Amino acid sequence: MKEDREAGLLEQFLAEDHRRLDLLLLSAVAEAGQVNHQAYDQFRAGLLRHIGMEEKILFPAVQRWRGGEPLPMAAKLRLDHGALATLLMPTPTPAILATIRRLLTDHNALEEGPAGVYDLCDQRAGSEAESLLNALRAAPPVAVLPHSDSAAVMTTLRRTLERAGYRLDADSGRDVPMTPTREP
Repeated sequence: MKEDREAGLLEQFLAEDHRRLDLLLLSAVAEAGQVNHQAYDQFRAGLLRHIGMEEKILFPAVQRWRGGEPLPMAAKLRLDHGALATLLMPTPTPAILATIRRLLTDHNALEEGPAGVYDLCDQRAGSEAESLLNALRAAPPVAVLPHSDSAAVMTTLRRTLERAGYRLDADSGRDVPMTPTREP
């Protein structure tokens, strides 16, 4: 039976950003075999900003509220963030796009919903929720470097994915649906 609950301010804001990013990624791959680079560039910049909001604003606040103790899931989320950021370095290929989608589907499920990271943050925020939300909204855009397809980047990509428990999809994403993970 589905629990009837209203998401808190932080979860609403961050989950809505997930949906926005999902739609940008979907737009980037809407035409079979081609990448819409304008949509992908917006997705790339948006995802890096979202990761920055969590790493620089949300996680430190939660750790402070927990008396210096990080969220139990923080290490896993940081591994995922590193893998996602590394996946954004090379020129997007079907395998990279499929891996991003798969990783985001798993990652976002850890953050959203009852007992997800965002719900826990809303529970801990108390009277600071509004000021934290304002800080998240004010997070600046992130500088995005040009793509690099060097051997060093690809080696780093494979290692970073492995540390996070993933691998680059070798099948070029044929079995990975490129649809939004949540209803808008």
